[in-house]
Amino acid sequence: MPQLAPVAPTNPMPTIVHGPDSPLLDVIRACARIAASEATVLITGETGTGKEAFARLLHERSRRAGRPLVSVNCGAIPETLLESELFGHVKGAFTGAASSRRGRLALAEGVTLVLD
Repeated sequence: MPQLAPVAPTNPMPTIVHGPDSPLLDVIRACARIAASEATVLITGETGTGKEAFARLLHERSRRAGRPLVSVNCGAIPETLLESELFGHVKGAFTGAASSRRGRLALAEGVTLVLD
């Protein structure tokens, strides 16, 4: 039985499925250009459209690729704690604040932060 040679992947982003003439290729190329900059990026879209996949693509092609990608599911944080989680708090700022705590925004300095 003949052996098949391995085929090199042609998809530049394995988690984003597209064909050779897909309009997504333009978006993927745009992500590569954006990732080379220091721009802050806002990705919007309906649930399930791949926002996090594109955020990951931007991260992997950026200068921050060797650092963590921090993803925060804001919907899972109670509204009353969201401000404290994102921006931090000092000891005694509210009931239960037994110690000071840096927020996720401060902790994510120099890395890629995804707020979902």
